[in-house]
Amino acid sequence: MVTSEILRVRMEKTLLHVQDSVCEAFERIDGTRFREDSWTRQEGGSGLTRVMQDGHVFEKAGVNTSTISGTMTREAAQTARVGDGNFADDSIPFFVTSISLVVHPCNPLAPTSHAHYRYFELGDGTAPAAWSSFSGSADLTPYYFFEEDATHFHRIHKAACDRYDTALYPRFKQACDDYFYLSHRHEHRGVGGIFLGNLNTYDQKMLADLTTSCAEAFLPAYLPIVERRKDLPFTKSHTRWQRLRRGRYVEFNLVNDRGTAFGLKTGGRIESILMSLPPVAGWEYDYQPDPRSEEARLLEVLKNPRQWA
Repeated sequence: MVTSEILRVRMEKTLLHVQDSVCEAFERIDGTRFREDSWTRQEGGSGLTRVMQDGHVFEKAGVNTSTISGTMTREAAQTARVGDGNFADDSIPFFVTSISLVVHPCNPLAPTSHAHYRYFELGDGTAPAAWSSFSGSADLTPYYFFEEDATHFHRIHKAACDRYDTALYPRFKQACDDYFYLSHRHEHRGVGGIFLGNLNTYDQKMLADLTTSCAEAFLPAYLPIVERRKDLPFTKSHTRWQRLRRGRYVEFNLVNDRGTAFGLKTGGRIESILMSLPPVAGWEYDYQPDPRSEEARLLEVLKNPRQWA
């Protein structure tokens, strides 16, 4: 039997390893070093925030890990959709270890991407967890649509899921399409990926292995796309569209994203929570691209999700 303590230690080490791997790969391709900030949380826990800004390939990239514990309110638990909702009081002990990363390339023809993985427990660690779960997601947000990029990103993540159950990827893909949706815009944030939700109905070791497999799939899924697109020529028109689409990214993170809301409601470190936002974004009143343009082609894909793998 895998104990709570073993899972806590294993997942924290796994996510720190993924953080190192991603940062080393980004530094190699960009030539710029990450700024690193370590921090502690008064109530319990610590984190490591790494951010690259104004690089040669990446305008901004953030790769954060944290392991925190303490208590949270019913409202925070409901926001994170943890537990069964039947809490005896408004001071709920919890533990969570997680990684969250987002990358905004300079070139508008290269897509933004995001990933987040975590292990969550309710309880103070002195007894078996009252409730625990593994969760995570990874998605691709292009500004210009290249079908081979979407296909590659999905195929790598499908392979990571198929090692454990071929029924998982279709479920996670649909959940990703459902989650990364801007209902006020009637469009999806990007071309999707996977969204694990709060998994706790399988064997704990299998879930730890699955979460590890998916987290380690990020680099082979994303890096080849950046390498294909980073040096393509682009114009001011491309950059204008990139900024408008980044505006949609900001809207989702501030209006729809449960992770952002949970971090704010549990007294998280603001700089780490909001590091996912791009350095420059834009909004123009009622901007409509030419129906025959590449920009309109992207919008058609965002309004009508496809099967990629």
